[in-house]
Amino acid sequence: MAVTVPVTAQTAVARTGRHPPSPWGRLPLKAKVGAVLLGIFVMAAIVGPYLAPYNPSYQSPSVSLSMHAPDGAHWLGTTQSGQDVFSQLFTGIRLTLELAVVVGVVAGVLSVLVGISAAFLGGAWDESLSLVSNVFLVVPQLPLLIVLLGYLPQKGQAATILVLSALSWPWGARLIRAQTLAVRGRDFVAAARESGQSTLRIIAFEIVPNEIGLIAANFVNTVLYAIGASVALAFLGLADLSSWSLGTMLYWAESQQALQLGAWWWFLPPGLAVALIGVSLVLLNSGIDELGNPRLRNAVDTKRFVGRKVRLTDPTPVLLQGLNGRQGAEA
Repeated sequence: MAVTVPVTAQTAVARTGRHPPSPWGRLPLKAKVGAVLLGIFVMAAIVGPYLAPYNPSYQSPSVSLSMHAPDGAHWLGTTQSGQDVFSQLFTGIRLTLELAVVVGVVAGVLSVLVGISAAFLGGAWDESLSLVSNVFLVVPQLPLLIVLLGYLPQKGQAATILVLSALSWPWGARLIRAQTLAVRGRDFVAAARESGQSTLRIIAFEIVPNEIGLIAANFVNTVLYAIGASVALAFLGLADLSSWSLGTMLYWAESQQALQLGAWWWFLPPGLAVALIGVSLVLLNSGIDELGNPRLRNAVDTKRFVGRKVRLTDPTPVLLQGLNGRQGAEA
């Protein structure tokens, strides 16, 4: 009588010589491409302003440097005022990413606090917070952003961060609230309550760890939204036009008719940078979604062994041994 011996993870590694894939290895290719691409822009934002050959605000008095095409001295050409586009691009990437990350952190914290507290506490608190978030969700975002920034006494990074953070948390709070409603009825939460743990400890050590994937995806989405909104507001002239963000570069290129004059080196680099940053965030967000969604993760983990589909989480050494034995018997 044949007896099947269970195969542990250590025995499986010893037999196959393979170790389980790392989190980076389990990411799909598109998420890896997004992470690498975003990392390039982050490095450019960190070290770029220190490597910029010129002051981005310096206006050359030489008429020959006005709308000058790219050359060895100015790799991305100059503006109508003789300013170096290459130096402005590095500064613009830093300012744009800096604004987006701060908005993502502030809005993410608000989303977590509102969403989890509303779902976990319930009652009038849940109804009040849900009503406030629903009001923000039904109001058109772009007109409200224009009105708020237009009436603020000062324009700049701080004002844009304040307005975007105040308007970008409701969607994330709604998603986190829905996830918390599903998690709070689980057995481990009931066990924590029965053991006498406080509400704050249950939220911090039981609820939040089970929503890390959703919180990370919400952060990436908020960063993507902040980049698009800040560029749009700056392009409309509702930002500090003396600072060199990517949106400000596009504003000045449009106002000085760079497109009509054929000065592609003025508007193409900032526009391409915004597009590539957006693509990297979308790719990265899809990878985070696959890691946090069991159905998508299982679809990614499915591989073929000996002509049959097998998930990496299955006892593959035993299955492979059985398949190999069957093939040997048939031979």
